[in-house]
Amino acid sequence: MTGRAIAVIPARFASIRFPGKALAEVDGRPLIWHVWERTCQLQTVERVVVATDDGRIASAVRGFGGDVVMTSPEHQSGTDRVAEAVRGQPVDVVVNLQGDEPVFDVKAVDQLVRLMLEDPSIPMGTLAHPIRSPAEHADPNRVKVVVDPAGFALYFSRAPVPFARRPGLTTPLCHLGLYVFRSEALQRFASLPPTPLELTEALEQLRALEHGIRIRVVLTPLASVGVNTPADLAEFADHLRAGGPDLRDRGC
Repeated sequence: MTGRAIAVIPARFASIRFPGKALAEVDGRPLIWHVWERTCQLQTVERVVVATDDGRIASAVRGFGGDVVMTSPEHQSGTDRVAEAVRGQPVDVVVNLQGDEPVFDVKAVDQLVRLMLEDPSIPMGTLAHPIRSPAEHADPNRVKVVVDPAGFALYFSRAPVPFARRPGLTTPLCHLGLYVFRSEALQRFASLPPTPLELTEALEQLRALEHGIRIRVVLTPLASVGVNTPADLAEFADHLRAGGPDLRDRGC
């Protein structure tokens, strides 16, 4: 394995459903610390950076010893913020995490990074988790991904794809919202305008597929814990109090 990889955590203060959630405390620490601490467990990255446009978040991150890059407040997505944070840096692979996902499968992310460092032909990668129930498959808040035999994404949708006209032939997959980019693919992606399918489904990864950027999907048996509301934050607190249990039974 050759090449350099870094991880970037985009974080903003403004959030429609939960303003200031990056600084909301769980177990005496801000949420962004929990994401940073988890990210620091990655063995394949040489640096972990928080990219933000907010001085309060920057101050908190510096306070616990984290690395911060200040970015423009004009970005429409976390991926755009990550692209600015690494622009011009001598890095081969960039792990684009979520500032509100403090629990993810570290081993699976490391697997994906190693795969991309070893195979420069892969421009972009992500994770997916087997869907456990028909209710999850039908839930538009659970993004589904369909992959080809080589493990590359064919399509992402909020709809229940694939439709099981003949049940039992495939396992539906839930997309987990983190990405690994080759540096040049990240800059290209960030320079592209939104596409019709992306706007229709409100899924930015469709921009990559519509422009011919292949996305390698690595499967994990583990789900993640996303914090979008105060109720989600309470659920994460319960997760910590339980000692961080296995997430196989959480669904997506």
